[in-house]
Amino acid sequence: MSDTAPLKVWLERDGALLRLRLSRPKANIVDAAMIAALHAAFDAHRSAHGLRGVLLDAEGSHFSFGASVEEHVAERCAGMLAALHALIIAMVEFPVPILTAVRGQCLGGGLEVVLAGGPIFAAADAKLGQPEMMLGVFAPAASCLLPYRVSQPTAEDLLFSGRALSGLEARAAGLVQAVADDPEAAALAYFDTHLAPKSAAALQCAVAAARGPLIRDLRARLAEVEGLYLDRLMKTRDANEGLSAFLQRRAPTWEHA
Repeated sequence: MSDTAPLKVWLERDGALLRLRLSRPKANIVDAAMIAALHAAFDAHRSAHGLRGVLLDAEGSHFSFGASVEEHVAERCAGMLAALHALIIAMVEFPVPILTAVRGQCLGGGLEVVLAGGPIFAAADAKLGQPEMMLGVFAPAASCLLPYRVSQPTAEDLLFSGRALSGLEARAAGLVQAVADDPEAAALAYFDTHLAPKSAAALQCAVAAARGPLIRDLRARLAEVEGLYLDRLMKTRDANEGLSAFLQRRAPTWEHA
């Protein structure tokens, strides 16, 4: 096991399962360091022989409060988006299923990372949402990924309102695979029952077949929404006001421009 912050990485079950644990509680912010650590871990294990799955979870009572708002300001957001979207693509293209265990808050960039994986196992009182609209911005990766996970109306509700779903509500919406008191144990049980007995070679082919359309669509759509975010949204007064207000811990004042 590697204890290097901000991510713990280890293999278990004789190399069949890659464990990744966000290790900057309580917020587990998805900042440049976290993004780089996750991307490096996926790249390092992409060709691991006999790997049949990944379990991504987090230390502490919350999965992630979201991305770093400081890295979203106008002069830094291009680099942040490029790095986050490269990680999203690496996860969607990863050759075996990525299971995620969610407790507490899983918001913003944290939920975008989760959406790039596979089955989600959540506590009943977990909170999953994209609150970016509260800050006068939108969630680029989630705009592409949520419609693949839930209905278009539900995706638009979450993206436009910024509200969060409980674990139980997310299960009813089809976003969460299962609700459990111990999401990590539930994810491990799923892996042991449904993935560990399979041929790694067959599983990799099944993942490639199932995710082919998503991969092709995501590459094009991420470039499109990234351009919308950088070339249009970040040139508005309200986007910059919303981010500044959050960092200054005050209510934003919208001018609708």
